[in-house]
Amino acid sequence: MAGVSETTIEDGAPRRGYAKGRAKREEILQAAIAAFAEVGYHGASLREIAARVGISHPGLLHHFPTKAALLEAVLEHRDAVDFADLDTDLEQGRSLFEALVRLVQRNALRRPVVEVFAGLAAEATSADHPAHDFFDARYQDTVTRMRRELERLEAGGRLRPGVDPAVAARTVVALMDGLQVQWLYSLDGPRAGRVDMAADLQAYLDLILVDPED
Repeated sequence: MAGVSETTIEDGAPRRGYAKGRAKREEILQAAIAAFAEVGYHGASLREIAARVGISHPGLLHHFPTKAALLEAVLEHRDAVDFADLDTDLEQGRSLFEALVRLVQRNALRRPVVEVFAGLAAEATSADHPAHDFFDARYQDTVTRMRRELERLEAGGRLRPGVDPAVAARTVVALMDGLQVQWLYSLDGPRAGRVDMAADLQAYLDLILVDPED
């Protein structure tokens, strides 16, 4: 291989360097998640995020040349984790909505991730926000996927009479996002009064879906 000696390859130096770079990139992403959750996208600075990781500002720019690029990586990272969990549940035979309830349960253990998503989703309603197109496409794709699943269930007699799949799909997405905000607020109060996102989502699903054993 041009420019790389056999000794270097055998010693594994390129591989170690690559792994080290990936580890540092992960550190930056986690620091960015915390910063965006605390002060929002506009309030966070790359210099402050770099300081959290213990690297220089130019060192951070080596991994993410702009704050918009870092934001995009944060959002892609969060979705990659969520979709991997969903795919695992679906491969194990769970339905889409069973998998969603389990996803909400996991999110209750990831407060910073929920905070950054809830904050950025609200910020990004402005058309000039760098995450606007991401969230716009994400909501459209998510609602479409929910509607198709509800239509499939309706065809199989699993949707209660009078439930409109399109309306229910939007409602499920709105409920999940709204529960996240209420849950975050409830964390400052007594434990007994904290919102149980998974239980509330399941309660709504029980209202619109027919149990196959009924």
